[in-house]
Amino acid sequence: MRVIGRLLVLVPLCGAVPAAAQAPRITPAGDPSVRNDSIYALHVDPAEYPDQPYVVLLDDGVLRFEADGRGSRTYRQVVQILNQDGAETWGDQSFSYSAGHERLTVNWLKVLRLDGSVISDKPAHQQESQTEAGLDSPSYSDERTRDVTLSGVTPGTIVDWSYTIEDLKPVLAGDYHTSWVVRTMRPIRRSRLLVDLPATVAPRIQETNVHFPRRVDEHNGRRVYTWATADVARFDPESYAASPNTVYVGIEVYAPMDWDRIAHWYADLSRDRYEVTPTVQQRFDAAMAGAATAEDSLRALHRWVAQDFRYVSVSLGIGGFQPRPPRVVVNNGFGDCKDKATLFVALARRLGFDAVPVLVSSSAFADSTLPSISQFDHMIAAVARPGRGYQYFDLTSDLTPFGELPPSEQGGFGLVVRPDGRNEHVVLPEDSSSANRAEGTLTGSLSEDGLFTGHYE
Repeated sequence: MRVIGRLLVLVPLCGAVPAAAQAPRITPAGDPSVRNDSIYALHVDPAEYPDQPYVVLLDDGVLRFEADGRGSRTYRQVVQILNQDGAETWGDQSFSYSAGHERLTVNWLKVLRLDGSVISDKPAHQQESQTEAGLDSPSYSDERTRDVTLSGVTPGTIVDWSYTIEDLKPVLAGDYHTSWVVRTMRPIRRSRLLVDLPATVAPRIQETNVHFPRRVDEHNGRRVYTWATADVARFDPESYAASPNTVYVGIEVYAPMDWDRIAHWYADLSRDRYEVTPTVQQRFDAAMAGAATAEDSLRALHRWVAQDFRYVSVSLGIGGFQPRPPRVVVNNGFGDCKDKATLFVALARRLGFDAVPVLVSSSAFADSTLPSISQFDHMIAAVARPGRGYQYFDLTSDLTPFGELPPSEQGGFGLVVRPDGRNEHVVLPEDSSSANRAEGTLTGSLSEDGLFTGHYE
């Protein structure tokens, strides 16, 4: 399963045209709501930023969504290059999108002098390619990447780029989500986020440490939310920082979705994916040989699916969300999280267990108060234990003991999906702090010439 949505960072502009009751139509001809000369005039004295490779003069996002989930997202950044590290960072850029349901338009790519005069107005080289499938955990998707190399990017120049991604056919109709990070590791002179929606739509908005007002304008059946601020201070991230905290500044906008609709959508999508064919049954029976009880068989099933089927993600089109049936997984000898969970659930039901799929976040970050399919990027399985709730299984974690979960998932929100679309909200169990740990032991000897001989456990 893949995440839907994109990280956005929106910032207000100095010298921009005042916010209107409709988001500007940004095209390769430009942005009618922003005066370029006023943005370029925000350039700084590099001596005042000796530890920074670049400064963001403008961080801008203009998003438009329709009630059915279609929409467009336009992002723009104007960056002043302060040293050679900054030139290395911004001389090459990549723009990614999902070819199955999105369209990418690069509106402009410019390199300019500080006075706004143009050095180059198009890439020196560009290439579009598919995302590579790694060998460790192969993942095949319809993700495309357009890589570009800019000429003339040196300290003392400005890079100005804008691109638009149009979502032409949402995976789940009516569902959309965007996140915008206002405060980053680099200074930002101007930041703006505009979200344009039908006036009949009431989005869920979550602001975190946003201490500047948002503006709301309504006209001709549309409502525009605008967040704009200036001179955003940078911050240095800290390992093991508290969450929530007072440092992160961000905005999230979600469609008015609910968990019932998401559960029914997935139930419909997977309804015909649990058939156990004679070939699957035969392979299953062979794997269960020697199991004396139903409980022994469930343990053998867990080991078989978790360890004997390779993890390979094939997220092409709707295949990023719809599981493959057991016969395909067994025949191929591989599957991704939803494929392996579906195989486990189908066969556990054959053993007489009440087994169900569970949508989760692999990092336990799903927010139960903001329904969206984008909250989930992973699937596990659960077996109901009368009087004890559910026992959970991550079939992609081949060495996690029976009935336990990897530490990264523990304590997270999960959505149990019943065959008829009914759902339950669950919190995944957590190990005690003494048990939830990893230990490593390095044993060996060091010779006089510095050669270490030993082993790591």
